[in-house]
Amino acid sequence: MERKLPEELIKNIADIKGFNQQAFEAAHYHPQIITSVRFNEKKYEHFQHSSVTKHPQFSLDKKVPWCEYGFYLDERPQFTFDPLLHAGAYYVQEASSMFLWTALQQLFKRDADIKILDLCAAPGGKSTLLASYFKNALIVSNEVIKTRANILYENITKWGSENVVVTNNDAADFQRLENYFDLIVIDAPCSGSGLFRKDEDAIDEWSENNVKLCSQRQQRIIADIYSSLKHDGILIYSTCSYSQEEDEDIADWMKAMFKVESLKFKVDDNWHIDETLSELHQCYGYRFWPHKLKGEGFFICAMQKNETETFTKYGQQSLLKTTNKEAALMQQYVTANDWLFFKQADFFRAVHKQWGSDVALLQKKLYLKKAGINIGEIKGNGLIPHHEFALSTIFNDNIFKIELDEEQALQYLRKKDVVLESTRKGWSLCTYKNFSLGWVKILHNRVNNYYPTEWRIRKE
Repeated sequence: MERKLPEELIKNIADIKGFNQQAFEAAHYHPQIITSVRFNEKKYEHFQHSSVTKHPQFSLDKKVPWCEYGFYLDERPQFTFDPLLHAGAYYVQEASSMFLWTALQQLFKRDADIKILDLCAAPGGKSTLLASYFKNALIVSNEVIKTRANILYENITKWGSENVVVTNNDAADFQRLENYFDLIVIDAPCSGSGLFRKDEDAIDEWSENNVKLCSQRQQRIIADIYSSLKHDGILIYSTCSYSQEEDEDIADWMKAMFKVESLKFKVDDNWHIDETLSELHQCYGYRFWPHKLKGEGFFICAMQKNETETFTKYGQQSLLKTTNKEAALMQQYVTANDWLFFKQADFFRAVHKQWGSDVALLQKKLYLKKAGINIGEIKGNGLIPHHEFALSTIFNDNIFKIELDEEQALQYLRKKDVVLESTRKGWSLCTYKNFSLGWVKILHNRVNNYYPTEWRIRKE
């Protein structure tokens, strides 16, 4: 790191528990490059990989200690050229952020039938973690900025989870869903000081005034969203900032503004995560210092809502259902499960039946970019499959697959012509190391590549 750390920041955090100026500066001026990934447990199971270590970069002795499926890598590869990244076999995520997994373990069972909102979700790290942790939950993954919502949609699609809804809404829009969510995760927009090692430009953008502006924005976001949290619901708040104004002071503000209880996590001493207490109300917070552990700067806390219990009745909502003939056609391609098929524009989608009414409600109240899995269009007596379907885990063995080698896979992901030897004509699912990448249509004299143009690899 060449740029000098802001003196105002050093003064700002000097008295916070765990801070050591010499060690902190050493961690930034002579940084250790730390790369971590979290693998997609469901895809490894679905595609019958007995062990994640079949990927050459994963090693079980380099696990992120607070996340069951997180791994450190010895070096940062060129992820763009690994087809398994595009297949959603793993997600590149900063290790400290993966602590959300431990928080969830201490708060919820994995089979809990709950409704979750990841409010500031792009690019998708915490949403994909939530989708991996919860086996039956409905997850609303939201991003207010349209361009970032597109990135979020891409990453959620690659992860392949069927019970995720991607929305593009402001926090205040969720006031239409009073007492609705059991869990809200807010990885709040912040001044970004915890990412100085990864992004030197963030140093130039940092200022005390920006910290104050971020703190005010964080309060507005929480105030806007609070009514959509159920009584006894839990709000998990996090930032990648070191500043107390954006961390412990926000916990104090929540305690003063609302009837909430601060929640304490059990943290292994060997992880070197610092438990802090806020000044006014002694709320628990958890700080990650880069000079104490293998990860970037991070703060997380959790609050449980204790307002007077109220109930909001939304009534049974209905999606635009398919005809029996349409459902029967799609049933030929999907796994035997309790699916609800519904129509949106010209496309047919699938979601678990238990969440059908909720998806209909969300469709009515919010702007949805994605709901469940887009299976495709029906033209004549056949299905034109959608890319979401290719990257899901809900298709069955009736889907014809063709395995690509690495060179073919990269050609496919560049949306270039792929030479395939197959006597079978029609739609085929391209796979790499048994993980699905997307569709091709094999014709008599050519192969049409249906990889999404906007997602193609542009680097050579």
